[in-house]
Amino acid sequence: MRAPTLRRYIGRRFFVMITGTFLLCAMLIFMIDIVELLRQAGKFGRVPSFQIAWMALLRLPAYTEILLPFCVLVGAIGALLLLNRKSELAVMRAAGMSAWQFMLPGFIVAVLVGVFAVTVYNPIAAWSRQESERLFAEAFGREASVMRVEGGGAWLRQDGRDGASVLNAGAAASSGRALSVVMFLQYDSHGRFIERIDGPRAVLHDGFWQVEKAIVSRVGREPEYFDVYTISTFLTPDRVADALGTAMSVSVWDLPGLIEVTEKAGLSAVRFRVQYEVLLSRPALLLVMVLLAATVSLRSFRSGGIQTMVITGMLGGFGFFLLSEVSRQAGVAGLASPLLAVWVPVIVACCASLTVLLHQEDG
Repeated sequence: MRAPTLRRYIGRRFFVMITGTFLLCAMLIFMIDIVELLRQAGKFGRVPSFQIAWMALLRLPAYTEILLPFCVLVGAIGALLLLNRKSELAVMRAAGMSAWQFMLPGFIVAVLVGVFAVTVYNPIAAWSRQESERLFAEAFGREASVMRVEGGGAWLRQDGRDGASVLNAGAAASSGRALSVVMFLQYDSHGRFIERIDGPRAVLHDGFWQVEKAIVSRVGREPEYFDVYTISTFLTPDRVADALGTAMSVSVWDLPGLIEVTEKAGLSAVRFRVQYEVLLSRPALLLVMVLLAATVSLRSFRSGGIQTMVITGMLGGFGFFLLSEVSRQAGVAGLASPLLAVWVPVIVACCASLTVLLHQEDG
């Protein structure tokens, strides 16, 4: 009867510390993002305060999802140090429990948090990221767009029944099918410029773009306003998703289908495959973070050097995150397969942590 009670106690300590670290990071990110959005509002125009707060809240899940491994690492270190400082770990060892036994609840908590993050939190973060990009572009215009490149916004050339056109979008949502702060430069079949269409939003339908509240400017004529204006296109939703959509704005449930249709269209789906592997590896990654935390937190306070070990663990965590990002970028660039680019750093960190723990516990 005592073992399940003890496991629940240890698991609760891990969960509380991880959750506390996550909420603290979320609060700091939210306040920093509010300040940045206020700076943007002062630079590009007045935006209502409630809209700024709503945009910051929508952007928060995407930021915190990236920081989740760091939160698990810090939370696990804090939980183990708290148990160690109160000599609870020493009592467990004296009762005959090994490090692997009292670390098991932490491993279970990490895996469950990872599964929840992938299956529930990721879809929420993907949706909120799309919505925040749309609101950001509508509020601050193309100049302040989150998709900004050197030329301003994202550019794409397309053909249609009425001739070729070039579109520029401040932000893309729904995997590129809904665009915000758009501009179309329309040409005829002979390549001569016809008109420019500007609008706050454009939605891709079957064979045409539907631009809302469009302002159409033609040579030698005054600009005209249309509630709805259509522009023909041969683009398919799959092609637009590959050109303008962002992999992080697609939930884990939609990625397999998007990968399939993208490859059937003869386009590269590498970035989507890498993102899918990143999400699949998240439970294992969080488990590795707990292993890494254990390597620097199990030493007795009486032996000293705890601060040095904790700093070493934090530096090791940052080094691992850097290695993971470099490996991920190599996968996106096609220098390594998505499977290897994502899983090799996780496996290497797991083996290194296990080696250190085995040396500390079993000699």
